[in-house]
Amino acid sequence: MKFIDEFRDQEIAKGLIEKIKKSSSKSIQLMEVCGTHTVSIFRYGIRGLLPDHIKLISGPGCPVCVTPNSDIDFAIALCRQEDVILTTFGDMMKVPGSTSSLQVEKAEGRDIRIIYSSLEALRIAKENPEKKVVFFAIGFETTSPTIAVAILHARQEGIQNLFFLNSQKRIPPALYALLQSRQVKINGLILPGHVSAILGTGPYQFISEEFSIPAVITGFEPLDILQGIWMLVKQIEENRPSVEIQYKRIVKKEGNPLAMEKIETVFKKADGNWRGIGRIPESGYRFKEPFQAMDARRFEVVVEPSKEHPECLCGEVLQGIKTPLECRLFKKACHPENPIGPCMVSIEGTCHTYFKYQ
Repeated sequence: MKFIDEFRDQEIAKGLIEKIKKSSSKSIQLMEVCGTHTVSIFRYGIRGLLPDHIKLISGPGCPVCVTPNSDIDFAIALCRQEDVILTTFGDMMKVPGSTSSLQVEKAEGRDIRIIYSSLEALRIAKENPEKKVVFFAIGFETTSPTIAVAILHARQEGIQNLFFLNSQKRIPPALYALLQSRQVKINGLILPGHVSAILGTGPYQFISEEFSIPAVITGFEPLDILQGIWMLVKQIEENRPSVEIQYKRIVKKEGNPLAMEKIETVFKKADGNWRGIGRIPESGYRFKEPFQAMDARRFEVVVEPSKEHPECLCGEVLQGIKTPLECRLFKKACHPENPIGPCMVSIEGTCHTYFKYQ
């Protein structure tokens, strides 16, 4: 298939693997930030193709997984209101909150609807003017522009019954927090392709300039990932940390200025709460003044005290400190049909990927 087969060529893959194998034998640990990268790495057996001295660890690149229980509990409290229709992406349905989940609430009769675009929430609000329609807005910089566009459309059309429970996250501040904590050794970062198509390279410069760590923005096909690893290895060997783009067919140095303009029109940077990591400065968004009327957090609802399952290691997995294999619940009490934590729910979650491919 054109534009797919070219990035799965076995002979080119063998050549890249040989180059990587002939690299320095010193121990190298690379973190793939994006959950889609984790899936591709396992699907194509890339870990098994690398020499023993090069290890790959998974990072916090799953937006479903990093959504904290406090936000899920707020969404559950909202959906229990008789005049509310809650809309969300499908992966959020099975994520356990402190004592319930959206899937459980829907089974008990709450009006919760799965949507595939934030603009669908706009349509539902138009069709149900007597209801408060709330979109549980999660995601990284990839989805933030579409959320901003839906908000701009709602304001332009004078729609008064559409609200947003904002739980969006910004990737660069989370990477800064991980590198600053030094809880896990990271010699190089495989940066997310889709997020970087919006951001470009500018927001990542601190990785090489402040922490002297190489970084490569990489695509998701096998050759993309292998070439990205080879580029990281060369940076490490030559001691020239920088932020490079392997995924040049999609990612430009300047990113997508129009998408960023939409985000900056609606939102301003704010502290964000990440599962397992905690509060990270300027890692989230809040509404600018003209759009604050659409903030669902202004509703007064009773939200239960947030709590986590004491044995779930999802927080440590998201930071690369632990692997799913170190969790005593993995494949026993915790599996896709009975997820204890969100890392087992999302198809981009590290635990789900380990379960499927390991």
